[in-house]
Amino acid sequence: MIFALALILTAALVYGLFGHSGRDISLEGAEAIKDAIVRSARQCYVVEGVYPPNLEYLEDHYGLHINTKDYYVNYDAFSSNLPPDVIVLVRPKE
Repeated sequence: MIFALALILTAALVYGLFGHSGRDISLEGAEAIKDAIVRSARQCYVVEGVYPPNLEYLEDHYGLHINTKDYYVNYDAFSSNLPPDVIVLVRPKE
């Protein structure tokens, strides 16, 4: 009886520690994508004097590749002289 209880508590502890690690990795991936987009947009501004109008411009001219299969990306370029607003969200698993 005590062994079974100890086994259940150990399993619960292991799940608590590692069960959500996949979600944490996805959130870190979203943050890394956002950072890459912001860095590429800044590089474009330094080189060309304007922020890029859209993500396709960064992909075509600055070699940026975005995983749109696992992440939603919203790139809002309000003006060519202001930094864009970038939002990256994890797509829910089907």
